[in-house]
Amino acid sequence: MAAAPGTAQPQFMTGTGGNNRPTEPLIENIEYDQIVVPDKKSWKNFFAYLGPGFLVSIAYIDPGNFQTDLQAGAQYKYGLLWIILLASFAALIIQMLAANLGVVTGKHLAEHCRKEYPKVPNFILWILAEIAIVACDIPEVIGTAFALNMLFKIPLWCGVLITGLSTLVLLLLQQYGVRKLEIFIAFLVFTIAACFFVELGYAKPKSLEVLDGLFVPQLKGSGATKLAISLLGAMVMPHNLFLHSALVLSRKIPRSFNGIKEASRFYLIESGFALTVAFLINVSVISVSGAICNSSSLNPDDEQKCKDLDLNKASFLLKNVLGKWSSKLFAIALLASGQSSTITGTYAGQYVMQVIRLNHSLSLIIEKLFSVLNKYGRSTSDHD
Repeated sequence: MAAAPGTAQPQFMTGTGGNNRPTEPLIENIEYDQIVVPDKKSWKNFFAYLGPGFLVSIAYIDPGNFQTDLQAGAQYKYGLLWIILLASFAALIIQMLAANLGVVTGKHLAEHCRKEYPKVPNFILWILAEIAIVACDIPEVIGTAFALNMLFKIPLWCGVLITGLSTLVLLLLQQYGVRKLEIFIAFLVFTIAACFFVELGYAKPKSLEVLDGLFVPQLKGSGATKLAISLLGAMVMPHNLFLHSALVLSRKIPRSFNGIKEASRFYLIESGFALTVAFLINVSVISVSGAICNSSSLNPDDEQKCKDLDLNKASFLLKNVLGKWSSKLFAIALLASGQSSTITGTYAGQYVMQVIRLNHSLSLIIEKLFSVLNKYGRSTSDHD
């Protein structure tokens, strides 16, 4: 249900005027199809806020994360789990700041950047944000292609094309409301969780060692610091800040002090739950890899694979040690991870383009192109 145009709303935040600009209200009419939250205090309102956190959490369990998780477990067993714990806490804090920005001001991060910064810094910011999205999308697309190859023996180049096409098709779900896209992504998140929890049941890591790795910081070994930095780098998702601040605007909340306070609280709970699921998935990947690659019964061939473990080799390793169904589960989880993270990355790109209003410029260019083609078609038919 869309917010009615021209509706007067109380203003809760205004520009500071620190750069000698006139004070302007930050909350204006929001041009989004919104889910209306009832203007009454109730715990049932939580279900209206449920959804954006899962679209955000998928960035923390993409194939790039799986790659570093597998290597961390294979080389250092559970010794780097504490990195995932700290990074997850930091991610929750940063994501909530982005969500609160959208809730309180009624505008997402890209709109604020466009409004507050001059054109040159905005252009540089847009370039850096787009580079970050591309850097995240590359392992996501390749990971999905690997999964299709494992499941259906599809060549990698075909898998890449299928991934790109399916991403565009699945993004059409937003045309039927953001709730449909949220439900689909949440389903994929729980699919990933189910697959790796089953893998965890096969691997049977020692719980005391896992807890020790989670709560006792340690960097043992010459390459531990480098791999720890890789784990942290895999958890840095700058485009998620643009995405989360925009996704919260899909809810039309009561513009009162209590309404904004309730929205911020429920988004904290919802995001905390989604990021906890993502955290447990990362812990499961490291634990499975650590338990298998550090097993005393591992044969020499599998030991060699553990030394240079990647997404493609991991499926064969799990297949050899735990059975073919475990390999299929890994491929299904990888497919769900790659496809969903590619969708959300592309979705975030739509908002990032608003830093310089590129999406508006593109729509004008396309409109002009169709106008020229239409005139050309008419002139050709009149000449005939």
